[in-house]
Amino acid sequence: MESKDLVSIITACYNSENYISETINSVFNQTYQNWELLMVDDCSTDSTKSLIEEFQKTEKRIKLFQLNENSGAAVARNKAIKESKGTFIAFLDSDDNWLPKKLERQLEFMISNNYNLTHTAYELIDHQGNSLNKTIVPAKILGYKDMLYSNKIGCLTAIYNQRKIGKKYMPLLRKRQDYALWLKILKTGEKAYGLAEVLSQYRNTENSISDNKLNLIKWNWKLLREVENLSFIKSVYYLSCNIIFKFLKR
Repeated sequence: MESKDLVSIITACYNSENYISETINSVFNQTYQNWELLMVDDCSTDSTKSLIEEFQKTEKRIKLFQLNENSGAAVARNKAIKESKGTFIAFLDSDDNWLPKKLERQLEFMISNNYNLTHTAYELIDHQGNSLNKTIVPAKILGYKDMLYSNKIGCLTAIYNQRKIGKKYMPLLRKRQDYALWLKILKTGEKAYGLAEVLSQYRNTENSISDNKLNLIKWNWKLLREVENLSFIKSVYYLSCNIIFKFLKR
């Protein structure tokens, strides 16, 4: 690929000692090497921070920031976005992995088609890294209204071109902030384009945010009503669609 644009990888960390080394190594193993990894520790109480600092001793492309108090993923990710210098902004959570050609293939897809927001297929793995034999395949094209029905973009797969659309920050929700970000971008008239190639691994763990379905319903409602400012009737409708979609995915 001709492009050598810098990619800023955004990783929020909280008590991720069991997986953080594997996550960082999946970035090291990328075939596309012009990246910076911005990691924000959200006051972990385990050895997450010290493990990252060990990697920093031999890798200058890792930049570690420490929040003063536990503030949630939105604040942590926004700190990294603010400090980023890349043309492209990519997201990788601290318990997920990228396959080696993730950046190379996705940037090629974006640049050759002049796309500003893209996402890809990904597979589910268990806490030990074993495949759960389930793949999430992205929609080819998504607009704002399409995304109101459910969040169809895996955060670990998303990349946007900040040179074209500017730096976009996550609304300050404790949960569903990535969903809110995609809606914010799409609301401007942008589209999200899906690459149907498995390039990432999403780890299903007992502590995953998505495990608490009832809590997610509350945050989806908050997103629709307070961030998107939808009417009560529309919010009920789209929340119902979100719930149905969750059941269909099982």
